[in-house]
Amino acid sequence: MELLGISIGWILIVLGALFLLIEATNPGFFIAVPGTVMIILGVLFVLGVDVFGSTLGVIVGVVTALAAAIITVWLYSRITPDENPPTTLSRDSVVGLEGLVTKEVEPESIRGKVTIEGVEWSARSADGTIQAGARVVVVRSEGVHIVVEEMK
Repeated sequence: MELLGISIGWILIVLGALFLLIEATNPGFFIAVPGTVMIILGVLFVLGVDVFGSTLGVIVGVVTALAAAIITVWLYSRITPDENPPTTLSRDSVVGLEGLVTKEVEPESIRGKVTIEGVEWSARSADGTIQAGARVVVVRSEGVHIVVEEMK
């Protein structure tokens, strides 16, 4: 098969290589799979396998494309770094965590400040005043602040 005098196989190979180049320069876009499949199908066309012309060609094309996709996904998962997904601290996720009082914490005021895992929170104490520098534990969250108790 030809398109404008150029073999469809070569067009697929060039497009597949272009996709792989884009993936290499911009990882995570995940166009490596279609790029690899295009290259494999292009090679089949260049070798004379008419992927669209016969039942056998369609079967060979589909099986080859699926195998290429599976292998590409497997290889891609092996070479990408094994990073944990990013996490954020929310007021509900800090319950039970320990922190450090950076500004005096009182029971009836949310002007107190507590640092937990590098994040500063407005806080009030469950009972009594807690001085700056004391270690605390978060017992609950209320609205836009947390409630803490001094660690014994």
